[in-house]
Amino acid sequence: MAEYLKCQVACKVTMSQLETLCRQEGIYPCDYKRTLVPGRKRANPTGVPKLRKNLRCVELLRQFWDDVFLELQRQKKTVVPNRFEPELSSYLEQRARQRQTLQRLEAQINSVGGLKHILVLNRVDLEGPPKNFTYINGYKVGEGISVTTVAVGCECTSCLENPVGGCCPGVSGHGFSYNEYGRVKVKPGDPMYECNQKCRCGPDCPNRVVQERIQHTLCIFKTDNVRGWGVSTSEHIKMHSFVMEYVREVRKTTWIKEIIWCTVYNITGTTYLFDLDYVEDEYTVDAARYGNVSDFVSCGGSVQCNVFIVNLDEKLPRLTFFSNRGISAGEELTFDYNMQSRSPKKAHMSGSPKKRVRMECKCEKDNCRGYLF
Repeated sequence: MAEYLKCQVACKVTMSQLETLCRQEGIYPCDYKRTLVPGRKRANPTGVPKLRKNLRCVELLRQFWDDVFLELQRQKKTVVPNRFEPELSSYLEQRARQRQTLQRLEAQINSVGGLKHILVLNRVDLEGPPKNFTYINGYKVGEGISVTTVAVGCECTSCLENPVGGCCPGVSGHGFSYNEYGRVKVKPGDPMYECNQKCRCGPDCPNRVVQERIQHTLCIFKTDNVRGWGVSTSEHIKMHSFVMEYVREVRKTTWIKEIIWCTVYNITGTTYLFDLDYVEDEYTVDAARYGNVSDFVSCGGSVQCNVFIVNLDEKLPRLTFFSNRGISAGEELTFDYNMQSRSPKKAHMSGSPKKRVRMECKCEKDNCRGYLF
């Protein structure tokens, strides 16, 4: 039973024995990821003392009592009752169902691959995961778009120490974007070129930082205000480190203008459209139906967004987030939806959001413009 939560505490009885005990005692089982946890009697909700004697999994008991205390806190009660009232029992059942839906989303996200680990938590209310949202870890190419195949690759065996002909960045007339530790060293907005599938170097090449995908444990969490969902880091992120990529569905800008602007988004008012206009305004990334963890990142200034050109098709660059300072574990990640540097000394960010709807920002930060775009 404890194996699903990687718990090392041996349970006193087997799952089948526990189910038998529950039926004998008339105890209602809440299903926390296929695992019975302390519940209530259907006819007489008197608590869980008998079940506790047979359930010794510390993690499950901790989770159950966390739910209890959260609801007591919401009710502004400070003393744990000897009997579970119907309202509390109902809340615990809803929390169990909510936890299942969040765990399914978490499993779906991490099954996509290329991630260290993404957590999904809601300790604020009983809202489930976002609906009509499909998680992807790379651009989903829309109708009428053909991604250019890379024609050439570098001949380097050690791209950073002994680049041949300047390696891939040199061919495009630029220098390396990273130092020996994989930290970005170019200004926000400057084009960045990584090695590709036709290069002689291997997957451990220091010029393939973004291709390694997310390297930090992140958490999608429900915020305690009207902002909805946010993203925090579960571990320290060093300054100038790669955090995540802005992954969406790619559409032709003309298609967006003629179809989406006039129909779907005028109805919902909840769209994020960014032009991929490093060279010309031809493609737009559309966050309506497809996206990744970046879909939940809020407005702010903790994370920079750099344009990253991977396949040498400058019309279809990859937008990436790099930290502009050290970010502590537990800190929420934020970025500037306007994607423009506030300092005149820094390069202008060429990617820009489409001003389809005047959306009010709820981040409540002092330096916020008041609107996402």
